[in-house]
Amino acid sequence: MTDAKIKPQNETSEVEKKWSKSLTEAGWTAIPSVIFERQHALGLDPLDVNIILHLAGYWWKAENAPHPSKATIAAAIGVDPRTVQRRIARLEGAGFITRIARRSKKGGTTTNQYSFAGLIKAATPYALERIEEKKKRINEATERAKRKKPQLTVVK
Repeated sequence: MTDAKIKPQNETSEVEKKWSKSLTEAGWTAIPSVIFERQHALGLDPLDVNIILHLAGYWWKAENAPHPSKATIAAAIGVDPRTVQRRIARLEGAGFITRIARRSKKGGTTTNQYSFAGLIKAATPYALERIEEKKKRINEATERAKRKKPQLTVVK
């Protein structure tokens, strides 16, 4: 048995409170904010981020890298599959993702799997910077709260 808390069936999750029951029930994707907040610093453009979001949407378990087809991604975002292919090659060239070829049981090829190890490594310094900024803000707020408040007196 684990220490994880089991959510009562009538309790609404924070994600559901923000996005609604129907949207969250249809599925949702977790992605670190620093990836889209620092996309420019990482050298990513909006189409790159959109492709990353779609790949991440198919990544359900850490040990099972996502493997949607380029055609599936292209149809979802309204671009040509060749555009997705070029962008994935560019993301791979930049070291953000790694394509892992997969073989079917009959010996042919099937959709590639995609590893985000490079993107995680590239985004980590920005995440650490953000963590330090948060700590600094918390420490400043704590220090402000500790300061003695001046006593007010009524002047007659």
